[in-house]
Amino acid sequence: MHHATDNRPATLLAMAPGIAERLLSDDQRTRLAQLARTDPHLVAHDLHAPEFAAALAEAEVLLTCWGATPLTPDVLARAPKLRAVVHAAGSVKHHITPACWERGLTVSSAAGANALPVAEYTLAAILFAGKHVARAARTYRRLDGSGHDWRTDLHTSGNYRRTVGIVGASRIGRRVIELLAPFDVHTLLYDPYVTPAEAARLGVEPTDLLTLCTRSTIVSVHAPQLPETRHMIGAAQLAAMPDGATLINTSRGSLVDESALLPHLESGRLDAVLDVTDPEVPPPGSPFYTLPNVLLTPHLAGSFGNELHRMADHALAELERYAARVPFAEAVRPDVLDHSA
Repeated sequence: MHHATDNRPATLLAMAPGIAERLLSDDQRTRLAQLARTDPHLVAHDLHAPEFAAALAEAEVLLTCWGATPLTPDVLARAPKLRAVVHAAGSVKHHITPACWERGLTVSSAAGANALPVAEYTLAAILFAGKHVARAARTYRRLDGSGHDWRTDLHTSGNYRRTVGIVGASRIGRRVIELLAPFDVHTLLYDPYVTPAEAARLGVEPTDLLTLCTRSTIVSVHAPQLPETRHMIGAAQLAAMPDGATLINTSRGSLVDESALLPHLESGRLDAVLDVTDPEVPPPGSPFYTLPNVLLTPHLAGSFGNELHRMADHALAELERYAARVPFAEAVRPDVLDHSA
């Protein structure tokens, strides 16, 4: 039997140790081997290491995920056949360098797939915050079942016509707006890049940040981490938020001025749902660990557990497009990286 030329692109997996095992199911490894010429068990944890030099020299495509080696000029020099990078995660800023664009590489990202679980977490946080679930649960536990006037206590609870403020029409911010559509809430949006016409299409009311904080009882942060977004939720914005309001941050810790936030949390004036902090893990003894009105989670809103397979499916679909000489569905454009995650 005579084989036709193998047109499958030579592909090398490049990511931190322990990631590939969680990213790819057995079925997905099989599919990868069908789509590409690859050793699905060879994972280049460090593209500088000599044991990966031969595979790097032959690779036409890198399939990357978290912890991929930055593609600096010296790495690219040892990858003469490299044409594309398919990233099975969100932001590519950690490993895609200006040299990649100068080289003319095409880059794909699974940011769309990674946005979905963040938006789901946010929707749950918004609906629970509006219903005052955490506050009621705390009180109920403290009362140990004794009688309590819940109607008076929870008279401001509920999600009917509640005003929710979304900070940043990022991919995640837009997905949250979509998920909120079936509910009877009024959604405000602050995003300097969104035109009034686009806001109308999204079904949100555009506003400035201070107005959003003043009018919203729930504020959810979805802006990218950039020098100009550092502490964008600062003293003035936090002071503007109404008593009993909830701040939700699933973006990056640096977007919120935590030293300005703490007094509002310690007094009980505001509640917070913090999936990210600055630093990323709060230091031992941080009030965030013990404040009853803070729901603190370990940066789990993004893809975890079985959600990694969604990003792998996305990457495999992009690899299939590449092999078929079809443009990526989620190509990353260098000009957009300046104001995105």
